[in-house]
Amino acid sequence: MFDDPERNTTPPKPEPSAAPKRPINWQRLFSYLAPHRARLALAIFSLLFATGLGLIFPLVIADLLGAVLAQQGYEALNALTLTLVGLFFAQAFLTFVQNYNLAYIGEKIVFRLRNQLYAHIQRLSLEFFVLRRVGEILSRLSSDVNLVRTLLTTNITSLLSNVLALVGSIAIVFVLNPALTLFILVLIPSLFVVAIVFGRPLQRLSTRYQDELAAASADAQEAIQGVRIVKSFVREDYEIERYYRGTEKTFKTALRLTLYRAAFGALMAFLGFGSLAAILWFGGREVIEGRLTLPVISSFLIYGVSIAANLGGLASFYAELRSTLGGVRRVFEALDTQSTVVDAPQAISISTTSGHIKFENVSFAYEDGIEVLKDISFEVASGEIVALVGPSGSGKTTIVNLIPRFYDPSAGTIYLDGRDIRTISQASLRAQIGIVPQETTLFSGSVRENIRYGRLDADEAAIIAAAKAANAHDFIMALPKGYDTEVGERGVKLSGGQRQRVAIARAILKDPRILLLDEATSALDNESERLVQEALDRLMQGRTTLIVAHRLSTIKIASRIIVLESGRIVEMGTHDQLMALDGLYARLYNMQFRLPEQTAALLSEPLHYDEQPTLSDSQRPNAARLGILSTLGRRTKTE
Repeated sequence: MFDDPERNTTPPKPEPSAAPKRPINWQRLFSYLAPHRARLALAIFSLLFATGLGLIFPLVIADLLGAVLAQQGYEALNALTLTLVGLFFAQAFLTFVQNYNLAYIGEKIVFRLRNQLYAHIQRLSLEFFVLRRVGEILSRLSSDVNLVRTLLTTNITSLLSNVLALVGSIAIVFVLNPALTLFILVLIPSLFVVAIVFGRPLQRLSTRYQDELAAASADAQEAIQGVRIVKSFVREDYEIERYYRGTEKTFKTALRLTLYRAAFGALMAFLGFGSLAAILWFGGREVIEGRLTLPVISSFLIYGVSIAANLGGLASFYAELRSTLGGVRRVFEALDTQSTVVDAPQAISISTTSGHIKFENVSFAYEDGIEVLKDISFEVASGEIVALVGPSGSGKTTIVNLIPRFYDPSAGTIYLDGRDIRTISQASLRAQIGIVPQETTLFSGSVRENIRYGRLDADEAAIIAAAKAANAHDFIMALPKGYDTEVGERGVKLSGGQRQRVAIARAILKDPRILLLDEATSALDNESERLVQEALDRLMQGRTTLIVAHRLSTIKIASRIIVLESGRIVEMGTHDQLMALDGLYARLYNMQFRLPEQTAALLSEPLHYDEQPTLSDSQRPNAARLGILSTLGRRTKTE
């Protein structure tokens, strides 16, 4: 009856969108290489020398051929062969140094960027997480960050290597034969035209692939986290089908991306080998005409292979660059996302508070034009317990979310001890507030770690004292490893009542001045509710408390009740005052709270077999809805 859709209804999930079209800030991107200048310099030095040695190989091979053809003897042949082996070994060692240092730099970049992105996301407002699914956020932390690493290490060094080898090869063949060099250079523009033509669709498809993969991962994560609901509704096949549809979209996009890459690679290979065939044809004519020797044309062919390979490498680099830019943009888009709730420039930190809260003409809208709260004004005195009551969608949970500044009001002001909460730093404000929600969240780890989350520097005695105050110590000691027992993901190894009591112990350990309770007992059985309610009674002592109330047991302890409807305060007062008004609260009370008392009274009366109880007109509809007529009619008379 009183459940709030702000808490229970999942917001619409936006469709994955392409990364912004603004250009990449290359200076910002390369700044991630700055801390690794020394290793980067060593890697580039190794790359330069390894590339240089690669350029020498064809000349040594040409000398080998010349020595064999001139029949200079084994001595010259052996010396040249050993020189070639030495060059190969030196190049292999330099390549190892280059690859190791680049891999080290890449892993450090991933480490730094992933932690930077996670820290930034953690500090964003609640709205960021409401509008995005967990799987999408995790995708940016994993695969997208790896694309940044690939771009800064593998792709950039590949570009440098290809450029050096290409320029060096062209310079050497130009010295050997300018005419043949000009013939080779004529073939270069065609390769770059192909790269440009394929580059744009590759980037577009790569970005779409990352988005669709993130969406499919989000579907899977939701289903796994909600596996109890999935199984209780027998929706395994539905979730399998939903994930299949998501991965099918990813698969189809991946196939198109693979098709473009395969076509691009095949065309580049054809152009490269076609260039070699053209060089061989042109060089063969030169040999026949007597203008080139066989060793020279052999060197030309080797350098031609190098030129073709490096041209293909440059074209591939361009295509790969366009593919990775989408993921890089997604990372920077997340890093550039600004929090909608920020500290004021002169925000102060508070170390304590009396807990006096005042709402003054507060309005709030989750979306433009759709107000959830409208001109709300009320005060909660220091140490007072106030209950928020109202039908679904009345704005109770929204009020609770505004006090710790999970959101800021669209209009009006919220005061704490007479100070606008927007002038208080979020960290110090929230340090004064304890929240016990209906759906308790525990973290994977031990019971001790979950309680200590309330105050990280708490000692063992404080943790045990908090657990005892929360009626949790006895059940904790009965667990296999006591306080060291692992609770499982989201506390799945504990019952609902046990999870709530651990959460209350966590709040007790924090010792907040203000307490926000979003009906922490509504989903519990009677025994668990009794234990939890006892713990809550201890927790509320001496604290300013706001309760989103659903049960009579929690409303009874409130000194004042605020009744909301459609985002407005319609009634305010004590239970007796509101019942005397005979308004909305009285109607809600009669529907939800009074009926169980009447039912209990009826059940206590002895009846003859098949005797029908006498109900008043106001009782009869509700009793029929609960099915108690048939139940009571079958009771036998007690002796």
